[in-house]
Amino acid sequence: MSEYSQRYEGFVRLIEERLTVTMDRLAAEISPYAKPLADAMRYSLLSGGKRLRPVLLLASHASVHEDVQAALPFAAGIEMIHTYSLIHDDLPCMDDDALRRGRPTNHMVFGEAVALLAGDALLNLAFEVMSASVHPHAPKALKAIASHSGSLGMIAGQTADMALSHQRPDRDKARYIHHHKTADLMTAAALGGLILAGATQRVLDAGERYGRHLGVAFQIVDDLLDLRGEVKTLGKETHKDQALGKITWPALVGEAQSEADADAEISLAMQAAAEVEGPGGFLGELARRTLKRVQ
Repeated sequence: MSEYSQRYEGFVRLIEERLTVTMDRLAAEISPYAKPLADAMRYSLLSGGKRLRPVLLLASHASVHEDVQAALPFAAGIEMIHTYSLIHDDLPCMDDDALRRGRPTNHMVFGEAVALLAGDALLNLAFEVMSASVHPHAPKALKAIASHSGSLGMIAGQTADMALSHQRPDRDKARYIHHHKTADLMTAAALGGLILAGATQRVLDAGERYGRHLGVAFQIVDDLLDLRGEVKTLGKETHKDQALGKITWPALVGEAQSEADADAEISLAMQAAAEVEGPGGFLGELARRTLKRVQ
């Protein structure tokens, strides 16, 4: 196993432990009347996955300050935000997906009402967990995460993704969706970790560029995987974007140009990563591997 893989898996272990402890505590405290809510939250939150966003937060923190213990509540929080967004994204009123990470989606198991509430609860729990931190930079990190995941960030991007479906596509619309629906939460993760580590403004600016370029590339690759991927590997249905009339980069410029554009975005992400951690670091390698992901 490479040094990069060992480090990634080390971050994932820390994240999984924190998420499990948090959900065990909730299960012990919640009323039996609300047990279906706790079960639905656990079902999606502890379903595995790459844990990319919390890994980004911990790795960004570690690029400045190696001890990431103080950043763990924020890593857990950002994964809760991501998970709630997936639960809602899968609902019949949104993308109406039946599979997520190789398992039935939350609403297929618990029903639409409980799935909706589980997403709401995870969003609230994220900020409960993060706001309990006494870290001196916690308020600034909270603000960065909230602003990038809310009505000017991820939720705005998801709204545009829905509102612009079946409309004439153009690059401005696609860029807006990519920057907000996907890149904003990755930017939030990078900024959150760097802020908690006490990074300088120069490094914060580089971290913001890193998250933005990485997120755009990630979404372009995601669009390509929807066209080329296999359900068994991806763990979700494919060829959904065209059926839903979504604005995607391949639909605008073709698959070959999409590959080239994703490569260009990753090059920019790696340049920004070098400003954060120096050349050849973990964040740069994470960006490079985004081009080769199959799920």
